[in-house]
Amino acid sequence: MTRSCSALGCTARDTGRSRERGISFHQFPVDAAQRREWIRAVNRVDPRSRRAWRPGPGAILCSRHFAEGDFERYGLRRKLRRGAVPSRFLPSVRAGAVFSWLSNNEAAAGFSSDIFLQLQEKVERGDQACRYCAVLVQDVSLQKQQEWDPQSKQLTGFVDLGAGILDADEAPLASEAIILMAVGISSPWTAPLGYFLVNSTSGNFLAQLLRQAIHKLNNVGMMVLAVTSGASARGAETARALGIRIDPKRIQCTFQHPPGSAHSIAYFFDVCHTLLLIRNALQCFHKVEWLGDIMWWQHVVELAALGEQRVLELCSPESGRAGSKGSYHLKVNLATLLFSEGVAEALEHLQKLGLTSFQNCSGTVKFVRLMSSLCDVFYGRGPYGKESLLAGNFTKISNLFDEARSCFINLKDSVGRYIIKSKRKLGFLSFLLNTESLKWLSSNHTCQKGTPSHHLHTHAFSLDPLEQFLRALHQACGSSSPTCAVFQATYHKLLASCSLAPSSPPSSGNASPWNASPSQRRALTLGSIRAQYQPAPGKTLAPDYPYSAGLLLPSSALSNALTDLSLHMQSLTCTAGWVAEQLAVDLQCEACFASLFEVDENRLRCRSVLHIKKLGGMSLPSASVHHITSISEQVLNRYGRVGGANKNTKLWHLCLEHKVFQELLGESPLFPTLTNHLFEGKLSINNHYTILVKEITRCYLNIRTHLTEHLNLKYSCGRHKLKRLKGKYLFPSPQGSCQSS
Repeated sequence: MTRSCSALGCTARDTGRSRERGISFHQFPVDAAQRREWIRAVNRVDPRSRRAWRPGPGAILCSRHFAEGDFERYGLRRKLRRGAVPSRFLPSVRAGAVFSWLSNNEAAAGFSSDIFLQLQEKVERGDQACRYCAVLVQDVSLQKQQEWDPQSKQLTGFVDLGAGILDADEAPLASEAIILMAVGISSPWTAPLGYFLVNSTSGNFLAQLLRQAIHKLNNVGMMVLAVTSGASARGAETARALGIRIDPKRIQCTFQHPPGSAHSIAYFFDVCHTLLLIRNALQCFHKVEWLGDIMWWQHVVELAALGEQRVLELCSPESGRAGSKGSYHLKVNLATLLFSEGVAEALEHLQKLGLTSFQNCSGTVKFVRLMSSLCDVFYGRGPYGKESLLAGNFTKISNLFDEARSCFINLKDSVGRYIIKSKRKLGFLSFLLNTESLKWLSSNHTCQKGTPSHHLHTHAFSLDPLEQFLRALHQACGSSSPTCAVFQATYHKLLASCSLAPSSPPSSGNASPWNASPSQRRALTLGSIRAQYQPAPGKTLAPDYPYSAGLLLPSSALSNALTDLSLHMQSLTCTAGWVAEQLAVDLQCEACFASLFEVDENRLRCRSVLHIKKLGGMSLPSASVHHITSISEQVLNRYGRVGGANKNTKLWHLCLEHKVFQELLGESPLFPTLTNHLFEGKLSINNHYTILVKEITRCYLNIRTHLTEHLNLKYSCGRHKLKRLKGKYLFPSPQGSCQSS
């Protein structure tokens, strides 16, 4: 690994080109007394402890910091004299000035010196998992506004590149912040490296920031293997400024750092951004074809608009009613991702049913399935598992990449023009670059001695870790476009709580990579497509709901008699089905969506199109939903008529919910088919399992105790509105959403 001179302000690196220029490099002495003299001469201060800097085992100084008399010559070679002490340093550094772009104040712009010190300590302790990393870069929009800071006693909101705010009336206001983050690729740790407040930026400027970040990481003993940016015009400009070539005929997926050295770094575009660009291209072209296959965008639109449909089918001979017709209902899960195996399976199934809108969709299925497989590779999920770069998987992955390359290069629009040469080419080119970068990493870094190849996480090559940090930042700020002062204060708080300890890695099977960016994820769902073409009206419950009277008429002897569950189980079932439908409207998790309804296991079970049995026009709930509503009804009958209680207070509702939870404790686990998903990586007090139980209970009790607002025998009413959760991304909220396969 290329080492750099440890003197502050010195840019010399131990490379062949430096040695050709006559610069030699010398390690700090082993002798304790002489080592202390070198440390005093360097005069570096640890900004965290405010004590003298302690050099690591690989720390070196270049010959430019020694006098000519400190060397002994042997012909054309020279050697440092015994006892020589460095004496030549930049005056500004000797005076104690801070190195440009390195911030000692953790709330200020620039690179965070504390984070780099923590990384250096881990490397010096021999933490191999911390040695290999990727660098991510992303921008955040800011409100242009100057504010008075009473602590620093100066105006804030101006451009700041880490060297301090320009103190002048004509200083420009900052409109965005550039954030850089290092992420582990052999262990899932994250480290925010710093931020910069800018008014406008360019690809060349971002390239300089990335090189500066890589240089500082190399100085603390780390090796950067990859860089990731957004798939945008600015991201493409940044890639070209670093030396990346995005040409389908000759892709250059790596750049050298420092320029001209032997060390190469791979470049990636964020997969989620890339998928959005491809979706936009398909939507604009309506029809694309390649090598005899045709992908029609209209098939996707028809699937998203399907909503719910009753389907007739011939009963099987095993049912004893051969030749007769039965029926079931198809219900589309709008939370399903566009490029997923679930959509491919759904389109195939609808084609087999003979529905006119889905005939000749084989090409569409093939394209969606190809994109789904590519996403599985880059997120280490599905059949490729967590270790997609291992040799055992690489042959299969290479074949998939060859298929994708053949498809993208030969894609044509309806008039025969190649899409790879059109204005909508960036998404496809970005994927081609990503495939080449992943193949290069597999060939050059997964088989080298000392590289922890069996723990490489392809998830680190996306912007998801940085998006998670930004989501927490926006949540704390309370705004998607905060002012500079609010941004800096929030960044400081998040940085103070930042830990370089490895977090739980995303699971290949259930945890979703789309959690990181909820707005982008929602833009890639069937629901977003349906909203563009057919905005969904609010759902209402019909006034002639056949089983509503039994459970939902209060204060009458007849009603009390009808609430006997042993006599009116069918009424409870329909009410539970209505609760499931209300929750499903806003549910953002595929697996949890499916768990709400009873599914016919004998039929093909698609992840986006569910076969839902019907009773009197209402969906049949799953056994778990039915059980929760049954317990809720029992609790309501037992405690709901206690005198003196104000039944309209929030406290009374919380007491009822608490009683329901008490009744459920100790019973058989709910949602048995989703145990791994519901308890994965989350605390049990706030995971999908507890959120589902809580929302089912709350929705049912709310219906039963607010009758005039929800059900009326004379008037139809609007649907029950779910309260937004403070939990983990199960329903739409400012914090995000979840999708699981």
